[in-house]
Parts: sequence; structure tokens; C-alpha cells
Amino acid sequence: MQQAIVGFYLDVEDHWVADLASGHTQHVRHTPPWQNRPWVMTEEGRKEKIGMMLECKECDQINKN
Repeated sequence: MQQAIVGFYLDVEDHWVADLASGHTQHVRHTPPWQNRPWVMTEEGRKEKIGMMLECKECDQINKN
């Protein structure tokens, strides 16, 4: 289920995590070549992604049950 990004924070391992409108979270790592998200490395890039839709795996799991 698609959910909007409402904010970001760093986890205890210094990886960026997106807060989603559903109240769930999702890591948004920049680890090329597997995950190419250079925008997450700058404050400006993260601000530009507020409102962007991400697939919320937790919502998908809840809706399966």
C-alpha cells in the first residue's frame, strides 16, 4: 500500500529512515549499486521527497490478514 513520506530520521546505525503517513517507517538507504538514492544524503534532497509515495510493507502485511 502506498503511503506518503512525512519526515526522516537517522536510526542508531546512522541509516536514514522515512516516517510514513501510516505511522510506519521504512529505511531509505543509499547503497549503490543495490539502492541508488543519492537524494537521501542531503537535507535538501530529503525535503524534496516529503510527500513522495513509498510502498509500506507493514500496511501490506496488515491488509493480508
